Amino acid sequence: MTVKPSLRGPLPWLGGLLAAYLLAPIIALLSAVGPGLGTGLHEPGLWTATGISAGAATLSVVLIAFFGIPLGYVLARGHARWLRAIELLVQMPLAIPPLASGILLLFLVGPYTPLGRLTGGALTDSFAGIVIAQTFVAAPFLVIAARSAFASVDPELEAVAATLGHRTWARFRRVSLPLAWPGIQAGALLAWVRAFGEFGATVTLAYHPYSLPVYTFVQFGSTGLAAALPPVLAALGAAVLFLLLTRLPSHLHKRTSPPGIYAIPALELKAQELRAAEPLPLSFDLSRRIGTFDLTAAYRGDGRHLVLVGPSGSGKSLTLRLLAGLEHLERGFVRLGAIDLQDLVPEARRVGYVPQDYGLFPHLTVWQQATFALGADAGLARHWLARLGLEGLEERLPSELSGGQRQRVALARALARAPQLLLLDEPFSALDAPERDRLRRQLRLVQREAGVTTVVVTHDPTEAALLADDLLVLSKGRVLQWGSVDMVFREPATPQAAALLGIPNVFSGTVDDLGRVVLGRVVLSSDAAKMHTGVRVVCGFSPQAVHFVAKGGLPATVIDAYDVGGMRRCDLTFGEGLELTVQTAGETPLPGTACEIAIDPGAVRVWTSV
Repeated sequence: MTVKPSLRGPLPWLGGLLAAYLLAPIIALLSAVGPGLGTGLHEPGLWTATGISAGAATLSVVLIAFFGIPLGYVLARGHARWLRAIELLVQMPLAIPPLASGILLLFLVGPYTPLGRLTGGALTDSFAGIVIAQTFVAAPFLVIAARSAFASVDPELEAVAATLGHRTWARFRRVSLPLAWPGIQAGALLAWVRAFGEFGATVTLAYHPYSLPVYTFVQFGSTGLAAALPPVLAALGAAVLFLLLTRLPSHLHKRTSPPGIYAIPALELKAQELRAAEPLPLSFDLSRRIGTFDLTAAYRGDGRHLVLVGPSGSGKSLTLRLLAGLEHLERGFVRLGAIDLQDLVPEARRVGYVPQDYGLFPHLTVWQQATFALGADAGLARHWLARLGLEGLEERLPSELSGGQRQRVALARALARAPQLLLLDEPFSALDAPERDRLRRQLRLVQREAGVTTVVVTHDPTEAALLADDLLVLSKGRVLQWGSVDMVFREPATPQAAALLGIPNVFSGTVDDLGRVVLGRVVLSSDAAKMHTGVRVVCGFSPQAVHFVAKGGLPATVIDAYDVGGMRRCDLTFGEGLELTVQTAGETPLPGTACEIAIDPGAVRVWTSV
């Protein structure tokens, strides 16, 4: 149930007082209108001045938009310190009195300046002078609005567009500009209204021909308040008309589908070719420093499906961006089969990239997303939409989709370009358990069907085991271990790797003179404990390495027992308050009962304690 905001309390009254104050002068003006108004409205200079102000304001906004929208984009995306100085300069006309702005402009374009002499004084007391004055005072409104609008657009969307083959201008035109357009439109409205009503800079730079504000000032100064009524009404009417025009519905975000898209057949032949294709082996050696974080990660395996596991901040997402070419590789290489990717721009790598939040373009429908890639094949897009269960959703926007549907749309969009390398950054982290499990299975089918090498980032060891040929464990920008799934899970290289892989049974102890691991009053045999007596160690073993025995084992007590994925799990205490987890396909003792356990010595992994 949606909770509607309450309009009770002081807020509506406070807002209403300001609204009443803004409306009161207009009401007072309209109440002063009398039968003699018609004579004033027929003054020839009135409509000429109105036309000059409206025309100059429109031309000013066009000029401001042509140069100011790119400037707003650069200010929003750039990080250089000198850009902050440019931003400050852009805002200066807001702080300078308009009359002072006009005097500043006289030093630039006045009749005795180099520009003034070059143009024969045409830049003052002319229509051009009005445009120059209006552009100077109105530009900050549009530039600041454009900067804020572009800053609100997620840069990751441009990164996704780059991996789909679109270069800088296309990304700006098809992604950033449409999403920032409402804010830019608001800035253009403010700039036009400000330019239309500009007086101080205009009267200094271009007293003739009369703009509407100058004409109003002249009428008021020569005759009085009554003579100023018609031009004020003309200004009010022009402003209202312009505001109404800006409220007309925009077609920039209109959902448009090409005729006959639903008749396009899925490319079954192309799909068969993809099924027959072999994923290419991936290898890389990456080095990148960002601030104080330093990533050094190498992988030279032969797996076609690699999963990156590690804690937050370990460099997993940065690794993916380096593989996609979205971050600069300081040294090293990225090789896919016989192809060196490190010198290719993202647009040329044929990489499918799905970021954590899926990177769907908010203004595009499902069909437009699927066919967004440069040179996208409509039949192939149709195939993947059908294969991933998205038929019938082609006309929906991302805001009208569930989390699982958005994830599948992002996957279909990446696959519709027939990539050679598919990069997925925690693709299922935001989904509930049933949806996550279903999409994992779908991704396994995609891995088999699409003939594409995949790199998946995840925190979930179960997910890693399901989707990987090889695992790479990262921590603090360094590789702790890489190898086949079976080898890494069976023999984690460090206690931290064991913890990241979800191996719960990790304990600290010492080595006795027989090479056994001593955990308080518990002694564990281990085939791996070939260390000196008294050395402090960390040992670990999987839940499957523990077995219930009838007698002769270690005494333990069952804390809890539960089912996980068709297997039975038990949490136990043993020794001096130590806790471990057992997983078995058989029956388990009931919670609270005593039991005895045996631990397979060959499964006990031992590391020297640091």
